Amino acid sequence: MKHILFTLLACWFTNDNIISYTADPATQEIRLYWKDKKGQVLGSIQRLKDHLDHKQQKLIFATNGGMYKMDHSPVGLFIQDQKVVSPLDTSSGRGNFYLMPNGVFYITTANKAVICPTSDYQHNDQIKFATQSGPMLLINGAIHPAFKKGSVNLNVRNGVGILPGNKLLFAMSKEPVNFYDFAEYFKSMGCLNALYLDGVVSRTYLPEKNWMQTDGDFGVMIGIIK
Repeated sequence: MKHILFTLLACWFTNDNIISYTADPATQEIRLYWKDKKGQVLGSIQRLKDHLDHKQQKLIFATNGGMYKMDHSPVGLFIQDQKVVSPLDTSSGRGNFYLMPNGVFYITTANKAVICPTSDYQHNDQIKFATQSGPMLLINGAIHPAFKKGSVNLNVRNGVGILPGNKLLFAMSKEPVNFYDFAEYFKSMGCLNALYLDGVVSRTYLPEKNWMQTDGDFGVMIGIIK
């Protein structure tokens, strides 16, 4: 009975169960955040919002931006304002981060957005922001080979994909979804490459769609300001 229920839930997932936001790095300020000016981990979207309010900056979109350790430090690569805060992780291990291929999402100083497998990543001093996570959801238009259609591995999940025209698609499932269906969503929207950011802890702040989750307990976060 439990297996049948999970199968029905997996089949029930549709695009209506996604909260998404399309961003343009060429015209919008997309940044990665971790700590405040006192060196304290921001941790939640509310604290990020307060941090930006004090700087008279309006947060219009935010989501958690990758996996983190017990002390909330980033797992894998994290670049902030062209500074490498945490190095690239090319090791093997257990868990979603190490479900190879994993990948890197980054934005250059020329405001070009890139998502690539970790093995393809080449560092240079023109990378403005970067976060490493895993697994890749889409690799050159193909769904990650480890994902199984109809899988009963269901969780709320969030990720980011590259759309044609250097646009970014941020998405989070409103309901538990398996990896295959979540990757299929990005593919159906026209993404060639997409990266999983995290699972059950995921949150999204998007006032324009009346979706305002301001809690959380994160490491790195992605924010867009106006």
